[in-house]
Amino acid sequence: MNICVFLSAADLDERYTRPAREFAELLGKAGHTLVWGGSNVGLMKVVADGVHEAGGRLLGVSVEFLATKARPGADEMVIAADLAERKRLLLEKADAVVIMVGGTGTLDEATEILELKKHGRTDKPVVLLNTAGFYDGLKQQFRRMDDEGFLPRPLSELVFFAEEPVGALAYLEESLGIR
Repeated sequence: MNICVFLSAADLDERYTRPAREFAELLGKAGHTLVWGGSNVGLMKVVADGVHEAGGRLLGVSVEFLATKARPGADEMVIAADLAERKRLLLEKADAVVIMVGGTGTLDEATEILELKKHGRTDKPVVLLNTAGFYDGLKQQFRRMDDEGFLPRPLSELVFFAEEPVGALAYLEESLGIR
């Protein structure tokens, strides 16, 4: 399975890197491919290292203005012209999506995949990995949108909230009939 992970390229605290590394190792040991923004810095590097060391494949999609930060030695690396093309390619190459901790770029990617699902433009499973309660506020906002009628489909059809890496991968594998 090709699993797209949207996440930060920032250097982060252990409370974020430990669960990200754990998810990466689970992904790699299961023989899955990481589809990610291609960066070899910060949390993106932590996840790519974990997948690679556990035997998984690395499929990166970087962007021209960040190409100098692209991971050397990835199994496949695509350089997109801009951020919009990068998002499109990441989603095209993925069977499923996991949203990890991140900043505005991660939030942009997350809302785009949820908007596509909302309108029936994709049926790929999406997991929001709520590491250390990072997305508690966003989860609350999504529930309010659902409760107050802003979503044409139930929130549970758009995204699965996981608190731990093992639950995230189990949901994806079950959703796609793996195992």
